[in-house]
Amino acid sequence: MTFTAAVSGASGYAGGELLRLLANHPDVEVGAITAHSNAGALLGDLQPHLHSLADRVLQETTPEALAGHDVVFLALPHGASAEIAAQLSPDTLVIDAGADHRLQDPAAWEKFYGSAHAGTWPYGLPELQGHRADLAGARRIAVPGCYPTSALLALTPGFAAGLLEPDDVVIVSASGTSGAGKAAKPNLIGSEVMGGMSPYGVGGGHRHTPEMEQGLSLAAGERVSLSFTPTLAPMARGILTTATAKVRPGVGYARLREAWESAYAQEPFVRVLPEGQWPSTKSVLGSNYVNLQLAFDEHAGRVIVSSVIDNLTKGTAGGAVQSMNIALGLDETAGLTIQGIAP
Repeated sequence: MTFTAAVSGASGYAGGELLRLLANHPDVEVGAITAHSNAGALLGDLQPHLHSLADRVLQETTPEALAGHDVVFLALPHGASAEIAAQLSPDTLVIDAGADHRLQDPAAWEKFYGSAHAGTWPYGLPELQGHRADLAGARRIAVPGCYPTSALLALTPGFAAGLLEPDDVVIVSASGTSGAGKAAKPNLIGSEVMGGMSPYGVGGGHRHTPEMEQGLSLAAGERVSLSFTPTLAPMARGILTTATAKVRPGVGYARLREAWESAYAQEPFVRVLPEGQWPSTKSVLGSNYVNLQLAFDEHAGRVIVSSVIDNLTKGTAGGAVQSMNIALGLDETAGLTIQGIAP
């Protein structure tokens, strides 16, 4: 059976990445392709790498244009998805790549996003315990943020196994510039980015902070508090996250490593690297894979986990397609087995 899929926000980075994956998916036919300010333009003029879809004309993003498909992907700015989704059939699988439906706490949403909470959908990170069951047969799915994807996969095994303390968690991530979207911004032009790195959203102000705390708290069964600092790296794609947490008394390296290896032993896209090998963003470029490694700082009593993802693939579009596969009862890896590239 072939499923039809519509993609909104198709002129942006996330929408373009969704189309790249769907164009090679064995069970999906790409239907309507929509945008806002770029409606009426040829996709090939805006996404020239999408050769098989280059002659498609972008339609205006409306419920009418998106209706009648088996799957609708909403790659829209935060705050724009809920209104569109509410007008689509409850039988349509709607996958929101924005933040509108990720958070469970309305107060956290209002604090960090400044608008009314639109509700909570099943969370599209199947590697987290219990989430596959939530996604199977779902008709509404919220795709995680790219930073939370890397951070939750880095630390969840330790919290789920009861090995880590719930306070004093520190997460620092370096992201490529595509994480900020395709709109022109002076701080993202080449001459500003090349040859240097810079932090932003410092002091607990980044919008992904409550999403990370939510996921880790669910895994731990108690409230986890953390400090998150994102940084901008001079690369187009990729996230390198270094996450640290205090280990509970009596926990050593062997027990930590067993917890991570056990948690991901059957996961098709998460790889705990051999001891001594550390992850690089280039190793997962363009793929849905996650590479991670851990170490135990005995002096500080902390576990250090480094994880790498491609922010546009596993961090957004790949996670969306993986969740779609589960919801529709398809092979979870369908359309997602492309390896990373090097150099």
